[in-house]
Amino acid sequence: MSEQVDIRTLSKEGLQSLLASWGEPAYRATQVYDWIWAKGVHQFSDMRNLPKTLLTRMEAECIIHPVEVTHVQHSEDGTIKNAVKLPDGLIVESVLIPTEKRITACVSSQVGCSLNCAFCATARLKRMRNLAPDEIYDQVRAIHQQGLEHFGRPLTNIVFMGMGEPLMNYNNVLTAIEKITQPEGLGLSPKRITLSTVGLPKMIKKLADDGVKFNLAVSLHSARDSVRSKIMPINDAAPIAELRDSLDYWYKATKRRITFEYVVWKGINDAKEDIQALVGLCKRIPCKVNLIEYNAIGDPNFQQADPEVIEAYVEALTRIGVTAKVRHSRGKDIDAACGQLANKTSPEALESTDSEANLL
Repeated sequence: MSEQVDIRTLSKEGLQSLLASWGEPAYRATQVYDWIWAKGVHQFSDMRNLPKTLLTRMEAECIIHPVEVTHVQHSEDGTIKNAVKLPDGLIVESVLIPTEKRITACVSSQVGCSLNCAFCATARLKRMRNLAPDEIYDQVRAIHQQGLEHFGRPLTNIVFMGMGEPLMNYNNVLTAIEKITQPEGLGLSPKRITLSTVGLPKMIKKLADDGVKFNLAVSLHSARDSVRSKIMPINDAAPIAELRDSLDYWYKATKRRITFEYVVWKGINDAKEDIQALVGLCKRIPCKVNLIEYNAIGDPNFQQADPEVIEAYVEALTRIGVTAKVRHSRGKDIDAACGQLANKTSPEALESTDSEANLL
């Protein structure tokens, strides 16, 4: 028997070709595609408007590889963190972030990360592989269902700010976004999706050239090469000037402002020179700035800056007409906040925690 076809790797046209080769009418492909993406079924037997002969053949010759939410943590502020088991047994994490008006999914694009940002817990994990489009999609759909179940509201926004660097999984991330935004999928507007990157200039330009409709955020944290390279090694390969040029290219092509994500740490980027450097960059690039509360990962080298420094950043940016907001992280009590995703809810981590508890 030939190897089963992973049916969610097929485009709509590919699915049409497969079913046509079986002698099925064209509309069957539309029905199957709707079941897979719009309804999110993982069992062929759940496709109730298909003839039994077709279901039997699909069960024999095709397969669906769903992810599994194996562990769920609930924060005091309503945030929900999922441990998501992939078909090969690897684990990633995703987060539901509820606010009064929004249900936001923070999703992962890679298992681990290879960029070694000093302040990020995910960077301490080995990058194992990229996520496939259906694995990304399943994270989003799971959070959509949780929003309905726990808050009575559907998913409204998606941020690619979980584990991994989305632009290092470019094709799969864009394919996933296509499935999420298409009418036969979740039908979410691209304007409600934000992709966050450490800043890969060539890929940012490619996004612009490909005419994407979603939003772009850059994890910046310093506009000074000497500082940024110490905390984000990628800056050696893509320094500020090169990043700035790619963001200028993005804006000219898309006419959409960039969001800079910026954490201020004591003794690292809390000097007047740091504020002036960020102001200088923002004068060149149409943008807004999110000053993000630091979420500790157990490294004493990184401490939240004093409140008056944060206020100095806000005042300096406001003076030049740049919107600057202080963002307080959610889900810190379950390690679900920005920079804290480190698979502490993986089966191995939970087993280790249980073992340690038994020794106390």
